[in-house]
Amino acid sequence: MTLLARLLRGLALLLLALAAGFFYAYSCCVVWGLDDTPPAAAIEAMQGINRAVRNPIFALVFFGALPLTALACLSFRPWRLRAPGLLSLAALLAYGGTFIVTAAIHVPMNQALAVVDAPALADPAAAWRAYADPWLLWNHVRAACATLALVLLALAAWLHRGGAPPSGGTA
Repeated sequence: MTLLARLLRGLALLLLALAAGFFYAYSCCVVWGLDDTPPAAAIEAMQGINRAVRNPIFALVFFGALPLTALACLSFRPWRLRAPGLLSLAALLAYGGTFIVTAAIHVPMNQALAVVDAPALADPAAAWRAYADPWLLWNHVRAACATLALVLLALAAWLHRGGAPPSGGTA
């Protein structure tokens, strides 16, 4: 395996791990913590989080994981590919389960929440529940997909480590 292939796989695994951990944190504590605050405060806090997440560090992880995962998948030599389904599924989960879910569901929900005037709401609890419940459900999907993509890419890398072709194969 070339140094470039190892670097691609390592960086893809790192970025997938960071993305999975980011989504996991929301699934297991951030939204629950916001649920434990007054609803108007939860809305305002989530608005602040949504503004703050648009930063270069998050962008590097979120947008960098996709092309690096694809490049890592392409870095496997055809004769070493004993389980191509692992790589295809990893790429599909990384792209469909994180990027598309974010773009199609979370971004529109976050944009709608951004214009809410929480202190002026007649029923901030109902507004928070209407936002937080589906947001969290779809975040669980993102967390699971990013984690599964990470596991599958790691498994593929582990199964296909080394540089010699399987017996009877040629380089």
